[in-house]
Amino acid sequence: MKFKTKQRGVTLIEVLVSVLVLAVGMLGAAALQASALRNNQSNYERAQMTVLAQGMLDAMRNNMAAVDAGNYQLAAWTCAAPAGGVGLASADLGRWMADMQGQIHGGACGRINCAARVCTVGLRWDDSRATGGNAALVVEIVSRL
Repeated sequence: MKFKTKQRGVTLIEVLVSVLVLAVGMLGAAALQASALRNNQSNYERAQMTVLAQGMLDAMRNNMAAVDAGNYQLAAWTCAAPAGGVGLASADLGRWMADMQGQIHGGACGRINCAARVCTVGLRWDDSRATGGNAALVVEIVSRL
């Protein structure tokens, strides 16, 4: 009597191992996707902050009399538009602050320092969600007006 044993199909253990390997791979892909989304948002915020800083410098170039008078000066980090201002400089600062907080983060702050028409426009916001992010990330652009 000869017994011929041929395996038909797969065993339950083989199926469980393959499902486990697939599950670990899918979890890794999901974690990678979440990390990529966070970092993409961080890069978007950095690009927007650069655009906002350049926009403020352009507004200042259009109003050189107010720059010379110090109307754009924000020596300390400011998270709200200065109250009580009148004129184009005050409107520019208010729009700039509103754009920073509306487009990027509600806690975004800015500062502007000018000396002899060399101006530094700085923006600060919370970028801690990104991989290796900083809770107080600062972008500063220096330009001669």
